[in-house]
Amino acid sequence: MREDYQQLVDEITATLGAPATLENRDFALIAFGAQDSDDAEEPTLDPVRTRSILQRRSTAAVRAWFEAFGIARAQAPLRIPPDPGAGVFMGRICLPVRHRGVVHGYVWLLDDGHLSDLELGGPATPPDPRLVRAMETTARIGALLAAEARAGEELGELLRELLTGPPATRDAACSGLHTALRGAADGPLALVAVLPWVPDTGEDEDHPGLPHLPGIAAACVIPDETALAALVRLRAPTSLAPARATAEQLLRSPRTAAAAGPPPAHPLHAPGAAGTTRAAEPHGADLPCGGGRESSAGVSEARRGLDELPAAWREALAAARAARADARLDPIAEWTAIGPYRLLATLPPAAPDASVRPLLERTHAELARTAETFLDCAGQASRTAQILGIHRQTLYYRLSRVRQLTGLDLDAGDDRLLLHMALKAARLR
Repeated sequence: MREDYQQLVDEITATLGAPATLENRDFALIAFGAQDSDDAEEPTLDPVRTRSILQRRSTAAVRAWFEAFGIARAQAPLRIPPDPGAGVFMGRICLPVRHRGVVHGYVWLLDDGHLSDLELGGPATPPDPRLVRAMETTARIGALLAAEARAGEELGELLRELLTGPPATRDAACSGLHTALRGAADGPLALVAVLPWVPDTGEDEDHPGLPHLPGIAAACVIPDETALAALVRLRAPTSLAPARATAEQLLRSPRTAAAAGPPPAHPLHAPGAAGTTRAAEPHGADLPCGGGRESSAGVSEARRGLDELPAAWREALAAARAARADARLDPIAEWTAIGPYRLLATLPPAAPDASVRPLLERTHAELARTAETFLDCAGQASRTAQILGIHRQTLYYRLSRVRQLTGLDLDAGDDRLLLHMALKAARLR
């Protein structure tokens, strides 16, 4: 399929004599035509196009600049001027890629000046014949993208049923997905969870806006979790690198934090947090104590076959929730790297323990952070005070206030365990 897109983009490049770039409607790169320069000393390379090719996606500022011209609603080619402030140093001609009235992507023509006389057409002026041929090719691209979207949605429905459906229907979903994926169904595979993921609410509301990335075998939106599930093919069961690379691309989608906003506020997430460390951090590095982040991704362990995907989804979702709740973790967290959250994520939702509940009030946010830092440091007062940037006597005073609020003895192992796990569980909530 990708070869088909490349061939069609090359046709447009040759027809108009300008380098063409094809992106989907989320501005993820699909294919691009060759760009030449007649002057070796003054190449016509455009930084926006170069970044899109290297990073496989345009920046938010570039997307906002182009979308301001109404490209999502355009029925015909548009000419877009440069905007150095957004990093767009060369003008563009945008060919909207549509199929049956729905926009599926955009073909971008880089205009360094030699397309200035290209007639786009209007009420009284016919378009340039070269542009007519280019739009015919663009229509063929639209049909391919629409067919790929439909196939992706069917696979996504099977994947969603397998991951979240009742046991009675999972066998049929597993069988259907196995047939559709053919050899890829035997693995190795991993699941990626992205939080939050907001479905497309544009002009085609029946279109969930599922991503189309080369490594994704199937993807679906899990509405109850406001999450995206992506089934990723691995090269080897010992390496999750393809899943992490896919997660990085998905986190750059405008359907993550840009659409959903920040996570709910919590006392442990309030601004002005003091620092703490992650116990398993290599080389003894001290990381700032993080609250929640806007978006995150989780990666399950590798699996062979489809039968274990429901368990893999629970792993991926738990890792994504942990990474979103605790900024000391990487934005992309693997199930094996989230420490105590592996246990906490498997427990049913419950209210905070009565002894710890007073400490979780927003008025005691600093005390909660101090207690968590102290416990993360295994009760080492000098290290805790150093990380928090406070005097040791100040630390002792705060810990005494924690004892008064909770009634827990921080010198007792059972009480320490209860407090530590309660504070970690509060992050997940």
